[in-house]
Amino acid sequence: MADTAVQSGSEDPNRRDFIHIAAIAAAAGAGGMLAWPLVTQMNPSGDTLALASIEFDISKVEDGQQVVIKWRGKPVFVRNRTPEQVAAAEKDDHAPDLKEPQTDAERRLPGKANYLVLIGTCTHLGCVPTVGGGDWGGWFCPCHGSHYDTSGRIRKGPAPKNLVVPEIAVLSDTKIKIG
Repeated sequence: MADTAVQSGSEDPNRRDFIHIAAIAAAAGAGGMLAWPLVTQMNPSGDTLALASIEFDISKVEDGQQVVIKWRGKPVFVRNRTPEQVAAAEKDDHAPDLKEPQTDAERRLPGKANYLVLIGTCTHLGCVPTVGGGDWGGWFCPCHGSHYDTSGRIRKGPAPKNLVVPEIAVLSDTKIKIG
């Protein structure tokens, strides 16, 4: 008679290979699921890529008016200054109380003295200044008391620098590109 007894402890080697492969595949899948959020969080934010540059029609801004647009998640002030505001800014080009000396011509749109485009965050702590306030009629930051003139230059208060002029390209008589 043939020995038909099954030896104890013997297993099918094909079954053991399948279990090992399945365990390795499950571990790799779990590792991928854990790594995916870490890798994707390193990608730049979608809203900054979408607004890397924007175009704006400056003819929409009336004399003496300011329009606020959003660019890269920040407010941008587009102001059409009156002739009196331009004259006041030019008169103060070499004022002794300028913390960061710049002329009005360095800050405005080329060839358009009345238009001023500025990033609308205070250079002290990033608050948004209000238009038409302060001692110089430009902008006033009510949070900590910074005063800016009609050219966006810091004149008084804790802010260390002028309101920032972003990179601007003039595309036509009425259209500009910011960024």
